[in-house]
Amino acid sequence: MASHIELLLTRNVEHLGIIGDVVKVRPGYARNYLLPLRMAEAPTPEKIEALKEKRTAAMAEVAQVRNERAAIIQKLEGHTIVLTRACNDQGQLYGAVTHRDIFDQLITEGFAVDIRAVRLDNPLRRVSQAHCLIQFDRELKADITVIVKADRVLEYLQHYSDPTPSSKESESNDAGSETEEKAPKAAKAAKGEKAEEAEKAEKAEKSDSSDKDSKKGKKKAKA
Repeated sequence: MASHIELLLTRNVEHLGIIGDVVKVRPGYARNYLLPLRMAEAPTPEKIEALKEKRTAAMAEVAQVRNERAAIIQKLEGHTIVLTRACNDQGQLYGAVTHRDIFDQLITEGFAVDIRAVRLDNPLRRVSQAHCLIQFDRELKADITVIVKADRVLEYLQHYSDPTPSSKESESNDAGSETEEKAPKAAKAAKGEKAEEAEKAEKAEKSDSSDKDSKKGKKKAKA
């Protein structure tokens, strides 16, 4: 059996050809899809000639669609859409954002895209930012940004979004810094006072000892 067979398309088939094209396809694809749906038939010169006018009209239609899609892609390049969703305090969405949500938003914003053109790698399950490919064919494609935001202010986001401490926290930090600075000085002063007192005590002890030795010397001299 031949690896490919020739068929004449009687309708436009996406990614294959337009009406009136003679294409080569695998036998299984022809037997299970194209022929049962009457999208193609065995080519003959008479049939090819009969479809010439329809093929010309199809070519004009395809060119128009391509131009429209090219204009859409040009507008979409670098475009950003924002989706607001309910989530928990950690930013986990209660329902994931899928390519259907992105498609619906693009239609709402006036972009006539096909849902099959929305190529999102994985559903978005958190408050986040991601990229999504919009692709009509190999050449007509654009990368858009999808921002998923919470429907309320999240505590953990609020905490990180305000890095400047409050006035009370600032005063407390300042007071703590002053205390930390004063503590070593106070400790040094206390050590100095103790050392001074010890030195005075030592001198007094030596003075008493010398007085006693002096008195003993005088007693021995009288004796």
